[in-house]
Amino acid sequence: MDIRELRYFAAVYRERNLTAAAKRCFISQPSISAAITNLEAELGTTLFIRHKKGMAPTESAAQFHGIARRIIDEADAARNLFRKPATKQPLTLGLLRTLDQARTIALLKPLTANADLALRLVGANEKADARIVAKSMINAGERFIPLWSERYVAALPPSHPLTLKETLRTTDFAGVPMIDRCHCEQQEFFKRTSPPRKPVAIAESEEWAMALVAAGVGVAIVPEGVARGNPDVAVRPIDVDVTREVGLAYPSANPPSNALKEFIARLPRQASSRRVRPTTRKMKRA
Repeated sequence: MDIRELRYFAAVYRERNLTAAAKRCFISQPSISAAITNLEAELGTTLFIRHKKGMAPTESAAQFHGIARRIIDEADAARNLFRKPATKQPLTLGLLRTLDQARTIALLKPLTANADLALRLVGANEKADARIVAKSMINAGERFIPLWSERYVAALPPSHPLTLKETLRTTDFAGVPMIDRCHCEQQEFFKRTSPPRKPVAIAESEEWAMALVAAGVGVAIVPEGVARGNPDVAVRPIDVDVTREVGLAYPSANPPSNALKEFIARLPRQASSRRVRPTTRKMKRA
């Protein structure tokens, strides 16, 4: 096996799809498929189960992924050790504060792995080359590339009585201690559609909101990715189907820099979050 095969394996493991993995690695699909076949023959085990929707990793793949990842990271570290200092391409990226950790890591890792890039992160409303924001936040004169859409759900303490229900109605929150989030794009919408709220805390970050929920302080309405990333809270769909679309916004007046072009080329597109299926009563898109 060689380092390229390990990179192709890691891409398929992440994308769960040959076409998406080939695009990420900038090679043809047959080439990446052949690399996986070679690896399976050399290791003497099946790494992926092919099906109509993509590639499902086996238990062997899960065991091998950690090893492959370490080899790839060490090879990159060795190469960077002797790289001569060069003029780095600057890229300033504005980030929405309510992004979940898993998606933020997936977005930033290709950038931090690029030794020729000088990455700077700022708030979503600060001056930047591009911004990862909800579609409702884009300005006039900005192009928008959709990345994913996700519903808002209720995050509850695991022992909360509302966890006994499969789907929650807005009336269920009457008199329930609620945790508001400072940077929620849908704060006003939930205030209008819900019964009188009983806020007991205001969280300045998603991590703090989830910590307060896990501690039993109250219930929070959050994007699904935020709730699903915390094993210490229970998640329930709500009957008001509020969806936000998140993507990359950048000025259309000027051509993007080479650094931004490369970032755009590597972006995963429209990976929808649809695991929770609430009974729909009203739809609003962010």
